[in-house]
Amino acid sequence: MRFKLFCLGFLVFSFSVCTSQTDPSKEKLVQGAVALTNSQVTYDPSYFSIAYPNGDVPSDKGVCTDVIIRAYRTVNIDLQQLVHEDMIENFSAYPNIWGLTRPDSNIDHRRVPNLMTFFSRHEANLPITNNPSDYQPGDVVAWNLGGSVTHIGIVSNKKTADKKRYLLVHNIGAGQVLEDCLFSYKIIGHYRYPN
Repeated sequence: MRFKLFCLGFLVFSFSVCTSQTDPSKEKLVQGAVALTNSQVTYDPSYFSIAYPNGDVPSDKGVCTDVIIRAYRTVNIDLQQLVHEDMIENFSAYPNIWGLTRPDSNIDHRRVPNLMTFFSRHEANLPITNNPSDYQPGDVVAWNLGGSVTHIGIVSNKKTADKKRYLLVHNIGAGQVLEDCLFSYKIIGHYRYPN
Protein backbone atom coordinates (compact mmCIF):
# COMPACT_ATOMS: atom_id res chain seq x y z
CA MET A 1 0.00 0.00 0.00
CA ARG A 2 2.79 2.44 0.92
CA PHE A 3 4.53 1.66 -2.37
CA LYS A 4 1.32 2.44 -4.31
CA LEU A 5 0.89 5.73 -2.47
CA PHE A 6 4.55 6.60 -3.11
CA CYS A 7 4.14 5.83 -6.83
CA LEU A 8 0.94 7.87 -7.03
CA GLY A 9 2.61 10.81 -5.26
CA PHE A 10 5.61 10.61 -7.57
CA LEU A 11 3.38 10.59 -10.64
CA VAL A 12 1.43 13.64 -9.44
CA PHE A 13 4.69 15.48 -8.66
CA SER A 14 6.19 14.53 -12.04
CA PHE A 15 3.08 15.66 -13.88
CA SER A 16 3.02 19.04 -12.09
CA VAL A 17 6.71 19.62 -12.82
CA CYS A 18 6.30 18.72 -16.48
CA THR A 19 3.23 20.87 -16.97
CA SER A 20 4.79 23.87 -15.25
CA GLN A 21 7.79 23.66 -17.55
CA THR A 22 5.61 23.62 -20.66
CA ASP A 23 3.05 26.28 -19.73
CA PRO A 24 1.54 27.18 -23.11
CA SER A 25 0.64 30.75 -22.08
CA LYS A 26 4.23 31.36 -20.91
CA GLU A 27 5.55 29.97 -24.19
CA LYS A 28 3.17 32.21 -26.13
CA LEU A 29 4.26 35.22 -24.06
CA VAL A 30 7.90 34.52 -24.85
CA GLN A 31 7.17 33.94 -28.55
CA GLY A 32 5.24 37.20 -28.60
CA ALA A 33 8.15 39.07 -27.03
CA VAL A 34 10.68 37.60 -29.46
CA ALA A 35 8.40 38.37 -32.43
CA LEU A 36 8.49 42.05 -31.44
CA THR A 37 12.14 42.16 -32.50
CA ASN A 38 11.01 41.71 -36.12
CA SER A 39 9.28 45.11 -36.10
CA GLN A 40 11.06 48.37 -36.83
CA VAL A 41 10.40 50.61 -33.85
CA THR A 42 11.83 54.05 -33.16
CA TYR A 43 12.47 54.83 -29.50
CA ASP A 44 9.96 57.55 -28.67
CA PRO A 45 9.05 58.48 -25.07
CA SER A 46 6.45 61.05 -26.16
CA TYR A 47 3.10 61.28 -24.45
CA PHE A 48 0.36 59.86 -26.69
CA SER A 49 -3.40 59.94 -26.25
CA ILE A 50 -4.41 56.33 -26.83
CA ALA A 51 -7.55 54.24 -26.76
CA TYR A 52 -8.64 52.49 -23.58
CA PRO A 53 -8.63 49.57 -22.99
CA ASN A 54 -6.12 47.84 -25.29
CA GLY A 55 -4.68 51.14 -26.44
CA ASP A 56 -1.21 51.35 -27.91
CA VAL A 57 1.12 54.02 -29.16
CA PRO A 58 1.80 53.95 -32.93
CA SER A 59 3.22 50.52 -33.82
CA ASP A 60 6.46 52.01 -35.16
CA LYS A 61 7.17 53.84 -31.89
CA GLY A 62 7.76 52.81 -28.31
CA VAL A 63 9.93 52.56 -25.22
CA CYS A 64 11.00 49.71 -22.95
CA THR A 65 7.63 49.42 -21.23
CA ASP A 66 5.88 49.06 -24.58
CA VAL A 67 7.84 45.83 -25.13
CA ILE A 68 6.31 44.42 -21.95
CA ILE A 69 2.82 45.71 -22.75
CA ARG A 70 2.87 44.36 -26.30
CA ALA A 71 4.27 40.98 -25.25
CA TYR A 72 1.56 40.52 -22.61
CA ARG A 73 -1.15 41.42 -25.10
CA THR A 74 -0.20 38.28 -27.07
CA VAL A 75 -1.59 36.28 -24.13
CA ASN A 76 -4.64 38.55 -23.72
CA ILE A 77 -3.30 40.42 -20.68
CA ASP A 78 -3.89 44.15 -21.02
CA LEU A 79 -1.50 45.85 -18.61
CA GLN A 80 -2.94 49.23 -19.57
CA GLN A 81 -6.32 48.24 -18.14
CA LEU A 82 -4.96 46.25 -15.20
CA VAL A 83 -2.59 49.00 -14.05
CA HIS A 84 -5.24 51.68 -14.56
CA GLU A 85 -7.87 49.78 -12.56
CA ASP A 86 -5.40 49.07 -9.77
CA MET A 87 -4.34 52.72 -9.67
CA ILE A 88 -7.96 53.88 -9.47
CA GLU A 89 -8.44 51.74 -6.35
CA ASN A 90 -4.95 52.20 -4.86
CA PHE A 91 -3.52 55.44 -6.23
CA SER A 92 -1.46 56.18 -3.11
CA ALA A 93 0.33 52.80 -3.42
CA TYR A 94 1.98 53.94 -6.67
CA PRO A 95 5.02 56.22 -6.96
CA ASN A 96 4.28 59.94 -6.84
CA ILE A 97 7.12 60.90 -9.17
CA TRP A 98 5.25 62.76 -11.88
CA GLY A 99 3.05 65.04 -9.77
CA LEU A 100 -0.21 63.49 -10.92
CA THR A 101 -3.34 63.74 -8.80
CA ARG A 102 -5.22 60.91 -10.50
CA PRO A 103 -4.53 57.95 -12.82
CA ASP A 104 -3.94 58.55 -16.53
CA SER A 105 -4.71 55.54 -18.75
CA ASN A 106 -2.60 57.05 -21.55
CA ILE A 107 0.72 56.84 -19.74
CA ASP A 108 0.64 55.16 -16.30
CA HIS A 109 1.29 51.64 -17.65
CA ARG A 110 4.17 52.99 -19.76
CA ARG A 111 6.23 53.94 -16.70
CA VAL A 112 8.69 51.40 -15.27
CA PRO A 113 8.09 52.26 -11.58
CA ASN A 114 4.35 51.77 -12.08
CA LEU A 115 4.81 48.37 -13.73
CA MET A 116 7.16 47.35 -10.92
CA THR A 117 4.56 48.44 -8.34
CA PHE A 118 1.79 46.58 -10.15
CA PHE A 119 3.82 43.36 -10.36
CA SER A 120 4.83 43.63 -6.70
CA ARG A 121 1.25 44.29 -5.59
CA HIS A 122 0.18 41.13 -7.44
CA GLU A 123 2.77 38.90 -5.76
CA ALA A 124 4.90 38.45 -8.87
CA ASN A 125 8.20 39.27 -7.10
CA LEU A 126 11.07 36.85 -7.49
CA PRO A 127 14.51 36.99 -5.86
CA ILE A 128 17.17 39.19 -7.41
CA THR A 129 20.30 37.07 -7.74
CA ASN A 130 23.54 36.85 -9.69
CA ASN A 131 22.63 33.34 -10.87
CA PRO A 132 21.54 33.43 -14.53
CA SER A 133 19.54 30.21 -14.17
CA ASP A 134 17.14 32.02 -11.82
CA TYR A 135 15.93 34.15 -14.75
CA GLN A 136 13.61 32.05 -16.88
CA PRO A 137 11.80 32.72 -20.17
CA GLY A 138 8.85 35.04 -19.62
CA ASP A 139 10.30 36.65 -16.49
CA VAL A 140 10.33 40.43 -16.41
CA VAL A 141 13.50 42.19 -15.26
CA ALA A 142 13.81 45.84 -14.21
CA TRP A 143 17.08 47.73 -13.93
CA ASN A 144 18.40 51.01 -12.61
CA LEU A 145 20.60 52.61 -15.27
CA GLY A 146 21.91 55.21 -12.85
CA GLY A 147 20.27 57.93 -10.80
CA SER A 148 16.52 57.70 -11.26
CA VAL A 149 16.64 56.20 -14.76
CA THR A 150 14.90 52.82 -14.87
CA HIS A 151 14.58 50.23 -17.60
CA ILE A 152 12.63 46.99 -18.12
CA GLY A 153 12.78 43.92 -20.37
CA ILE A 154 11.53 40.37 -20.71
CA VAL A 155 13.55 37.15 -20.70
CA SER A 156 13.43 35.28 -24.01
CA ASN A 157 13.91 31.59 -24.76
CA LYS A 158 17.08 32.29 -26.77
CA LYS A 159 20.43 31.71 -25.07
CA THR A 160 23.76 33.46 -25.29
CA ALA A 161 26.49 31.91 -27.45
CA ASP A 162 28.04 30.29 -24.36
CA LYS A 163 24.57 28.92 -23.33
CA LYS A 164 24.98 30.38 -19.82
CA ARG A 165 21.99 32.73 -19.78
CA TYR A 166 18.95 33.81 -21.76
CA LEU A 167 18.86 36.87 -23.97
CA LEU A 168 16.38 39.62 -23.17
CA VAL A 169 13.93 41.52 -25.35
CA HIS A 170 14.03 45.22 -24.54
CA ASN A 171 14.14 48.70 -26.04
CA ILE A 172 16.82 50.96 -24.63
CA GLY A 173 17.01 53.26 -27.65
CA ALA A 174 17.72 51.03 -30.64
CA GLY A 175 14.22 49.61 -31.00
CA GLN A 176 12.85 46.28 -29.85
CA VAL A 177 15.92 44.06 -29.77
CA LEU A 178 17.16 40.72 -28.42
CA GLU A 179 20.36 41.19 -26.40
CA ASP A 180 22.62 39.69 -23.76
CA CYS A 181 22.00 42.40 -21.16
CA LEU A 182 20.75 40.59 -18.05
CA PHE A 183 23.68 41.69 -15.90
CA SER A 184 24.62 44.80 -17.87
CA TYR A 185 22.81 47.06 -15.40
CA LYS A 186 21.84 46.93 -11.73
CA ILE A 187 18.78 44.68 -11.38
CA ILE A 188 16.12 46.24 -9.14
CA GLY A 189 13.17 43.99 -9.99
CA HIS A 190 12.51 40.39 -11.04
CA TYR A 191 8.93 39.31 -11.69
CA ARG A 192 6.91 36.40 -12.97
CA TYR A 193 3.38 37.49 -13.83
CA PRO A 194 1.05 35.81 -13.55
CA ASN A 195 2.92 33.58 -11.14
